[in-house]
Amino acid sequence: MTCYFRHLGELFKKAGIDVTPQNKKQLDNVIHQLVKTTYKDCPATWREVKKRVAADEDAFALQLKAAWKNRQVGEN
Repeated sequence: MTCYFRHLGELFKKAGIDVTPQNKKQLDNVIHQLVKTTYKDCPATWREVKKRVAADEDAFALQLKAAWKNRQVGEN
């Protein structure tokens, strides 16, 4: 889980998301949903995230920001 987070520091900054030990799992789940991959499939998720960041990092950051804002509170 969150094996790819170490590569996304700038993206999280652009999205205005402060990654903490308490929210990592929830953020990981939101990213999987955003890129439409099976939860806990890190390699597939990382491939899709890299594609989207390469295509338009700012747009992906905005999508992530919106998905994070609209998540279900209490969701794990």
